Amino acid sequence: MAESKVYLFTGPEAGEKSDAINVLREDAVKKNGSIDEYKYYATDTRITDVVSQLRNASLFSPALFIVLRNAESIKLKSDTDLLSDWVKASSDSPNVLVLVSDENSVDKKLESKIPAANKKIFWEMFENQKPQWLQNFLRKNGYSADAEAIELILDMVENNTESLRSECSRFFYCFEKGHRISVSDVEKILAHNRTENAFTLFEAMADSSRSPAQRLETSLDILQKIRASRDSNSVALISGLLYSFRQLRTWHVLHSGSKTPSEQELRAAGFIGKKNQARYMSAARVWGFGTVSSIIALLDSSDIENRETGAALEDTRLFMAIYSIVIKNGLFFSEYSDF
Repeated sequence: MAESKVYLFTGPEAGEKSDAINVLREDAVKKNGSIDEYKYYATDTRITDVVSQLRNASLFSPALFIVLRNAESIKLKSDTDLLSDWVKASSDSPNVLVLVSDENSVDKKLESKIPAANKKIFWEMFENQKPQWLQNFLRKNGYSADAEAIELILDMVENNTESLRSECSRFFYCFEKGHRISVSDVEKILAHNRTENAFTLFEAMADSSRSPAQRLETSLDILQKIRASRDSNSVALISGLLYSFRQLRTWHVLHSGSKTPSEQELRAAGFIGKKNQARYMSAARVWGFGTVSSIIALLDSSDIENRETGAALEDTRLFMAIYSIVIKNGLFFSEYSDF
């Protein structure tokens, strides 16, 4: 039977997903000699354009290798039908399509089009596995770390192996091999050079231990850092915030009434790890279920406006959205007010 050229990788463990994509990429290079690579976001790309590209031969290489992220947003029947038609014909094509999502699943209509052997959920590591994984990673690169330093790193960095690899690789440029990393090293190297993203922004916005004014100040500072980075992308930023607030809505549903969800239920819903659960517990104290729905509507509206009007007012709309979420609980406003 001919091999299908479409894959679906879901789940929160970004590092292992990246490794799996790299394996597919290397295999495609071995089979074809060379490939043309493209990366798209389903929230910012028409599926008909992606499928059209897959159906056509590359001008410069024997094969295409396309990674399409935010696959959870592919819901229209016309889009899933287009992908289904290509999947059926993909065994005769050298081109490869990898659908990727940070969520645990995608639309059932889309998922049913992918062969079972080509689907995989990449779960986050258990809490008790992370310290050993990090020690092993450092050791393979010629370093070690104090237990307290390991604990601090795991508290500061997003708990997936891709983020941990990226952040901890900074130590390799600052210290010679054989160095034992201390708490002081972590504070000096990571705390002062922390990479901000949609999820660190959400965490700052959702810090229930601080006042709205304090949360706004920190959140706007993080937003400025994100916008100043070379990887700044308003679509990806809003997508990350939407994912976080949709997860918060799920958290409220799981805890509605007198419910106390089990650890298994929390993990199945994507709340893996004590730090992640603590983040949403804090967020739930800040925003109730109804408020979360208003915030999601606001972010959706901001995303549509940014796409329709371009980059000219992106910064203004993002700042207004953060202000509305933190100070106005997701309500639209026409002018700033005291807080």
